[in-house]
Amino acid sequence: MIHVKTEREIQLMREAGKLLAACHQEIAKRIRPGVTTMEIDRFVETFLAKYGAKPEQKGYRGYPYATCASINDEICHGFPRNEPLKEGDIVTIDFVVNWRGALADSAWTYAVGEVDKDVKKLLDVTEQSLYKGIEQAVLGNRIGDIGHAIQTYVEAQGFSVVRDFTGHGIGPTIHEEPYVPHFGEKGKGMRLKEGMVITIEPMVNMGAWQSKMDANGWTARTIDGSYSAQYEHTIAITKNGPLILTTLA
Repeated sequence: MIHVKTEREIQLMREAGKLLAACHQEIAKRIRPGVTTMEIDRFVETFLAKYGAKPEQKGYRGYPYATCASINDEICHGFPRNEPLKEGDIVTIDFVVNWRGALADSAWTYAVGEVDKDVKKLLDVTEQSLYKGIEQAVLGNRIGDIGHAIQTYVEAQGFSVVRDFTGHGIGPTIHEEPYVPHFGEKGKGMRLKEGMVITIEPMVNMGAWQSKMDANGWTARTIDGSYSAQYEHTIAITKNGPLILTTLA
């Protein structure tokens, strides 16, 4: 079932999104060689508590942490760890904020120090693909228009789009219908309606798009060991176009 949101609900999700964006802004200042993702995880939980919010994914289906911290070839749902980040690594920090019952979800991939030029291109292309998808999140378009825009752009740049994990509806629970693939055909899929709130979160690999699962049952990584990046915003479908909820702007 799709939960169409009221203006009031979207406004509350916008407040949650601003808090999430502010937290990502602080994370960006802390990502450097020698820092651990467990330290980042503790920072996020403390930061949110300061503003009366909580990390919604902690405890979700048994997930034990406030954040997902996916390093290098990890596509998503990486566990925070005590191993220090190294120069040249990339790390995706993904988390969901619950503020007064309103949810917002955003992931960002960070370069740790200086990274290889091909890895830098991966980050740039993945981020741009997110905005290519957002441009298609308008009334009357279909889910497939979002995925097609992302896939076409990514593949033209020589990378691949993960197909095993998708964007999704959000609020009042983390994962709701509709699911939003980052690949697909124009004009296919569910039509976008005013009041829908979705995440668009392309995961892009330097190599093959296929994934494999770690023994922990959560962490997905690339099948060939290539690096993977992800950028994500929570978006409301409005009569005035897509409204990004997870930004300070």
